[in-house]
Amino acid sequence: MNATIRSAGAYLPPKRVSNQDLAQIIDTSDEWIRSHTGIGSRHLAESETTSEMATEAAREALSRCGISAEELDMIIVATSTPDYIGFPATASIVQNNIGALRSGAFDLAAACTGFVYAMECGRGLISSGVARNVLVIGAEKLSSLVNWKDRSTCVLFGDGAGAVVLSACDDDRGFLASRMRSDGSGADALIVRAGGIKNPIRGQNIPEEDLYIAMDGRRVYNFAVQVNTELFEVLPAEAGISIDEIKYIVPHQANVRIIKAAAKRAGIPMEKFYLNIEEYANTSAASIPIALNDLWKDGRLNPGDVIMTLGFGSGLTYGGQLIRL
Repeated sequence: MNATIRSAGAYLPPKRVSNQDLAQIIDTSDEWIRSHTGIGSRHLAESETTSEMATEAAREALSRCGISAEELDMIIVATSTPDYIGFPATASIVQNNIGALRSGAFDLAAACTGFVYAMECGRGLISSGVARNVLVIGAEKLSSLVNWKDRSTCVLFGDGAGAVVLSACDDDRGFLASRMRSDGSGADALIVRAGGIKNPIRGQNIPEEDLYIAMDGRRVYNFAVQVNTELFEVLPAEAGISIDEIKYIVPHQANVRIIKAAAKRAGIPMEKFYLNIEEYANTSAASIPIALNDLWKDGRLNPGDVIMTLGFGSGLTYGGQLIRL
């Protein structure tokens, strides 16, 4: 039994902050941000929590495919910004919010690759016969981890949530190829140093900057270009198809320069890629499902289309899938 994507949904906070808006509070400019990242704006949550954004994305995905919450067997939320540190899982809050009375629920932490990892978990549950319908969500409130005094990182991130419904299928649809990898030697290249068990906040004199995202931009860039180039080669080879047979490549929306560099190395035209980073910035685990929702609501995806997902980020983790809809 294979699994395929039935539908997608998303939630973006209504507060939209442009590059010009950021230039009013930090030393930057719209030209600099666009030329270095491809970002033009981002949506920032105000009162919304990660679980609330995830809930809205879930409701849209379910309504779009006509599956009720009670038909779900599992809910997986990929996030680096859960409502609570440790427990309860954000997925359990979503499960209650949408009334998924029969469903299990758990969170998954693999940073910007989290959605790809969560999709593979959902596929595995369906392929093994444990589940028939799995709700996979990527949701992030990265604005809570951004140092708004650090112009090298604060311009990069946004908030939001995206969701897909995976369902069992017994035809030629489904996952054609998949890869999940990690290089833990780069764990300190993209990190929030304080707040966990190793460096708890309580009872310690923690430097303020350790509470926020810290990134070695050059290391992350080089890693991302390398692993995306690898995935362009291994995923089609594993599936026995060519790049030409893929309708859309949907990468993690981190930096347009990363995608362009990897595409150039692999000889893939940029027209193959779906990019929305200009509007939403980097929403980490939410970026791929938000992009899938854009494609879905615009009517650009049809039964039989093959798409490629590509995730890469802190850990350092990376992975991707080829999926026939």
